[in-house]
Amino acid sequence: MKHEFGRAMLLALIAVCVACAAPADKPVDLTSDAVKNNVLLAEWTGPFDGVPAFDKMELDTLETALEAAMAMNLEEVDRVAADPEPPTFENTIVALERSGTDLSRVRVYYGIWSSNRSTPEFREIQQKMAPRLSEFRTKIVQNQALFDRVRAVHDGEEVKSLRSDQQRLVRLVYDQFARNGATLEGADRERYAEINSRLAELHTTFANNVLADEEGYVTYFAQEQLGGLSESFVRAAAVAAEERGRAGEYAITNTRSSMSPFLTFSSERELREKVWRTYYSRGDNGDERDNNALIAEILQLRNERVRLLGYDNYAQWRLEDRMAKTPENALKLMRAVFGAARERVKEEVADMQAIADAEGDGVRIEPWDYRYYAEKVRKSKYDLDSDEVKRYLQLDKLREAMFFVAGELFDFAFEPVAEGSVPVFHEDVRVWEVKKKSSGDHVGLWYLDPYARPGKRSGAWATAYRDHDTVNGNDNVLAANNSNFVKGAPGEPVLISWDDAETLFHEFGHALHYLSSNVGYPTLNNGVRDYTEFQSQLLEHWLSTDEVINDYLVHHETGKPMPDSLVARIKKSATFNQGFAQAEYVASALMDIEYHTMDPNGIDPDAFEREALAALDMPEQIVMRHRSPHFGHIFSGEGYSAGYYGYLWADVLTADAAEAFRNAPGGFYDRELAEKLVEHLFSVRNAVDPADAYRAFRGRDPEVAAVMRSYGFPVTQ
Repeated sequence: MKHEFGRAMLLALIAVCVACAAPADKPVDLTSDAVKNNVLLAEWTGPFDGVPAFDKMELDTLETALEAAMAMNLEEVDRVAADPEPPTFENTIVALERSGTDLSRVRVYYGIWSSNRSTPEFREIQQKMAPRLSEFRTKIVQNQALFDRVRAVHDGEEVKSLRSDQQRLVRLVYDQFARNGATLEGADRERYAEINSRLAELHTTFANNVLADEEGYVTYFAQEQLGGLSESFVRAAAVAAEERGRAGEYAITNTRSSMSPFLTFSSERELREKVWRTYYSRGDNGDERDNNALIAEILQLRNERVRLLGYDNYAQWRLEDRMAKTPENALKLMRAVFGAARERVKEEVADMQAIADAEGDGVRIEPWDYRYYAEKVRKSKYDLDSDEVKRYLQLDKLREAMFFVAGELFDFAFEPVAEGSVPVFHEDVRVWEVKKKSSGDHVGLWYLDPYARPGKRSGAWATAYRDHDTVNGNDNVLAANNSNFVKGAPGEPVLISWDDAETLFHEFGHALHYLSSNVGYPTLNNGVRDYTEFQSQLLEHWLSTDEVINDYLVHHETGKPMPDSLVARIKKSATFNQGFAQAEYVASALMDIEYHTMDPNGIDPDAFEREALAALDMPEQIVMRHRSPHFGHIFSGEGYSAGYYGYLWADVLTADAAEAFRNAPGGFYDRELAEKLVEHLFSVRNAVDPADAYRAFRGRDPEVAAVMRSYGFPVTQ
């Protein structure tokens, strides 16, 4: 959950507009029954200091709730701006931190409809409301009296006497105004607002177009085309087809969790190509949902907007308050990794082509062949069969493994809540209470929504329905993890790949970040983008620890632990296929920066993508992980725009921190280092500058050589 003003001012002003077009036709009557009885606006009741009423949310109440909540938030902000007392930290900054709770509650429900339960009816509301929320945000940032008060606190003497976290809060709040148009005047001020409103519409349309293509393009195939597929995958594909009214057939949905394993194991080359083209053509089908024109307009508007603020390009503005600081710093790291990855891809393709030739397949390796022949190379080089590994990766057991790690490192214990005691928005969602293992003290709740379904966006993500902060008395965190695993047949365990297991741990790392917070103010929960992925990426390393492997990675039929020989082969292959993994990711990250540093006037995104990748000497057997027309990280909002490189920046920190654990006396479960991990890297969120926080943990800055070693790439001086 994001506190609309104080908690996530930056997101509220410039990120994806998840809910707001033109002003409402008439003021909202806050005394009406439609407002007073609106479940989405109501304070949360029930156990655990109140929980969202997910079982009572009705879509026809959403528009009224959003309009009313925005009006309430504006009234709160206006009271702060009109305070007759001289501006102080308490009556200005803290007052803003306490505002927006009504809208925060509504946004939690909105987020569920947007990400977990989208429907055509919801998307109509989303499209309609997008510019209204943009206008709402603009009203706040362009409230001159309010900004004058914030600036007075920022520039005044009182700030010198504040605690370090309070000083950081003042600077963050001030920057959220100054960096988002508060200093503009006249026509520039009006144009800035117009751009924000239009971008809100474009971001929403882009995201909905991608989701529509994911739902609308499903590949069906027959029994004679099942070659190479595992029994569990076949059963899941049959269920997916039956759910769509095609009983007796098999379905590959247009999501990564369905596409990737199919391309890895299917021996039907023509069908692999069809599935591959369908997936990588999302948003790029030349129809009414084609996103290329939207990309061009988004880039042009972003560029125009930051030039109003005096920046040369969007990336320069975006990275100013990130760890990288400048596009040049980000590009230097990306180019070094991409160059090494590109060379490794040549070796990987040669190995794959040799196997294809030896088997007499008569093919030249194409993008839809990469995963398939890489799996054959894996078996040949490491005697490692991904399907064999999956038999030891049961979703339920992996969840137990995550709970074990959380207990050892974070002193957390997870207990399932009684069924029906906490409302959920879908029958697949389960909820656990989180306590301190040593004391039994309550920490919060953890929600898990693991399975793919129509209306749910693809991928995996974490969110918080309620963050921790002491100023509002929020010490009961509500964290959630969401995945898109293919649900198996009734009674069958869900088996996942090693990569998916790492992603599961990764997203759980975000949840642990939420649950560990001890910050005083909502805004301090909002992390620096190229830093916040670090903590979650670090948690991936615990999947391959002996403690997890020996106790939780057990065969789904025999219950026997993974044999030592298989463990050894997995660890030996840890850097296998890193050319592919890093090249496809870094290519997307490089394109992101390219888009946001060039002059976008007259851009043809389709042509620009081809030309830019050619200039990078992109291997022809690989495509970007996220091609431009479905690159939702950067075009369905602004959370990752000019910042997708952040995963790589976080990888540097991750690799360096992992080496610290690897070399510690107690290894990855070293008590002293775990305490430092929680104290300096998880609990403080954004109350401490990320660079300072990392130095407090490690005793020095991170070393880039560590990440190159983690990829198995050569380390150069």
